[in-house]
Amino acid sequence: MEKSDEILIERHIRDDAELERYVEEHKQFEEGLEAFHRRIHLTPEEEVKKKVLQKKKLLGKERIFSILEKYRQT
Repeated sequence: MEKSDEILIERHIRDDAELERYVEEHKQFEEGLEAFHRRIHLTPEEEVKKKVLQKKKLLGKERIFSILEKYRQT
């Protein structure tokens, strides 16, 4: 994430519950993925869980950028 995005998040996160929720979810997904990355081998079930987390993280990031775009235009 670019510095300008981080600044926008810091500026608006206290006033925008949706933004706060997506940022918090993004952090949780990142932590979950880090746990998978530390493992040497994943079972097929763990691989599926990892892929699901990656997709959720990406969707959340897209939503964060969508919200930030609203703030960029004002």
